[in-house]
Amino acid sequence: IYADPAKRLELYFRPKDPYCHPVCANRFPTSTMLLRVCRRTRRRQQMATEEQMQPEVQFEMEILGIVTTVYKFQGMSDFQYLAMHSGPDGKQISMYDKVLMLKPEKEEFFNRDLPLYIPPPIFSRLDTPVDYFYRPDIQHREGYNNPQVSGENLIGLSRARRPHNAIFVNFDDEEIPTKPLDAAVQNWKKVCTNPVDKKVEEELRKLFEVRPVWSRNAVKANISVHPDKLKVLLPYLAYYMLTGPWRSLWVRFGYDPRKHPEAKIYQVLDFRIRCGMKYGYAATDMPVKAKRSTYNYSLPITVKKQGSHTVSVHDLKQGLGSAGTSGAKKPPSSRYKLKESVYIFREGALPPYRQMFYQLCDLNVESLQKIIHRNDGTESECTERDGWCLAKTSDDLRDSMSLMIKQIIRSTRPALFSNTTSSEDGKEQLAYESGEDEDDEEEEEEEFKPSDGSENEMETEILDYV
Repeated sequence: IYADPAKRLELYFRPKDPYCHPVCANRFPTSTMLLRVCRRTRRRQQMATEEQMQPEVQFEMEILGIVTTVYKFQGMSDFQYLAMHSGPDGKQISMYDKVLMLKPEKEEFFNRDLPLYIPPPIFSRLDTPVDYFYRPDIQHREGYNNPQVSGENLIGLSRARRPHNAIFVNFDDEEIPTKPLDAAVQNWKKVCTNPVDKKVEEELRKLFEVRPVWSRNAVKANISVHPDKLKVLLPYLAYYMLTGPWRSLWVRFGYDPRKHPEAKIYQVLDFRIRCGMKYGYAATDMPVKAKRSTYNYSLPITVKKQGSHTVSVHDLKQGLGSAGTSGAKKPPSSRYKLKESVYIFREGALPPYRQMFYQLCDLNVESLQKIIHRNDGTESECTERDGWCLAKTSDDLRDSMSLMIKQIIRSTRPALFSNTTSSEDGKEQLAYESGEDEDDEEEEEEEFKPSDGSENEMETEILDYV
């Protein structure tokens, strides 16, 4: 516990009881000394007057060391749940000998009739008393209407979302917006109050002139802008595609990629690193870790990490370029920039995450670009699934990219592929991975599985801008 400053020290009053709930101590820095104190007592001889003299006491102190860390138990210790049940006479009877299996048991042990005992699935996440202040009913001004509650959210929100005034467009929509909403313009004008903001706006305008379609990660990798400020700037210059081959991307106002065949290079590819027995390695063998896992919970035995600094409108007006302790070592021109690997795929390099949204023009591999440009000059129809590309182009790209990633993992961890065949079977292996002989497995591969630990970035981004 001492080696990990993010953990709390646990104390079990009944260590042999698996149902014992621990008391946790918090870690605090201190600057105190550890002393060794000896008390010596010497009694004097009894005088002739038989008067008892006071004993002579001496204290000896020695400094053994300096204490830099201390653990204090400040929580309540009454969160306990015993394995017991009430007898006919109301007396509590222990059930430990009936529910705990201390040695291998026969079938009779599991078929016994026992009183119902259901331990709580989880204890309170708070072990210190807190005051809960009930809020009175808010008196709104006349004419105020509560935000509408959808059928998917019956409980509702405590407040309406702060709108960022982005325009969302579906693939089936006939018209595309040519200018931003007035509210989006006002939001940006209110925030854009210094030369740094003006420069960022001009840089983003130039990016949309060079390429009319961008992903948010690609923008972050090309210009240095605070994420909270980017939420206000993007709806000012572009609209957001919800469905179709350009889904989850930002498109310049007035540009309709459905009418321009050359826009196929800006289409999105939802790529997920494949893992499983048929690929030769499991999820735990992959060098690429998941963004988040269902096992990462904020448990009471861990210290809650300090949250990020809340950004206010005042901070946005100041530009967020010259202040802040976390990025003090980086120059303002690159403080918020991401690495190119968050949106560019290169041969010989692993993606940073297991799920990636690539634009086709950012697949910097010659063989992949040949697949994309197979029908150059003969594009006839833009479909919602494949856009301006040939049918199943995305499947072919995923197969090729998966084979490249497998070769990278093979080179870094050759022990995983010690039983695989030689390179002569490479074509067969690619066909096997692409699912040509196993249609059912290919359909399973197309399903999105959050259990893999990947994050649905599109859904997260939509929630930021509604």
